Amino acid sequence: MAKIRLTKNELKKQKDALKRYKQYLPTLILKKQQMQAEILKTHRQIEEIKKEKAYIKANVYKWVDVFAEKTDISDLITTKGIRTVTGNIAGIDVLVFDNVDFAEKGYDLITTPIWVDEGISAMKKIITINAKMKVLQKQEELIREELRITTQRVNLFEKVMIPGTKDNIRKIQIYLGDMQTAAVVTGKIAKAKIMKAGIR
Repeated sequence: MAKIRLTKNELKKQKDALKRYKQYLPTLILKKQQMQAEILKTHRQIEEIKKEKAYIKANVYKWVDVFAEKTDISDLITTKGIRTVTGNIAGIDVLVFDNVDFAEKGYDLITTPIWVDEGISAMKKIITINAKMKVLQKQEELIREELRITTQRVNLFEKVMIPGTKDNIRKIQIYLGDMQTAAVVTGKIAKAKIMKAGIR
């Protein structure tokens, strides 16, 4: 820490700084708690999406095995893009999943197996779920990074700034107290000398 001046002005400056730190610290702690809660919430959402994906896949496998036709439906549907909106989570701007835009190719309804419609619907659901999960994982990364920075700030205030400022205040007060005591003693000695000189 930089060397402090042992003056009344510096004492006031240090007291003002301590007051600011103590006012700002609860805000940082609250932000940290909000981000921790958001990380848990996002993690739960990801787990729910994984369960939903497993459920869809299990249902698809039930009826896919019934139909033995070798039909590739992957070229019947393509993803045009993932739509997101900007949201705010615990003071952090993040992308929030909105929807997936698909482009479908037409196909002959007479020659194409009857399960293709269901297959396309299942593909759309799985692609949408994967997109949702990617957006949530990105959100979680951003929140974790912001949490890391906020935790560093909390630690800086709790372990460095506030104790350091309190120590500075203590040092200045001791020094100013010693100076005041020295001034009183010097005054008494001077007064005693004057009185002694006056008696003779």
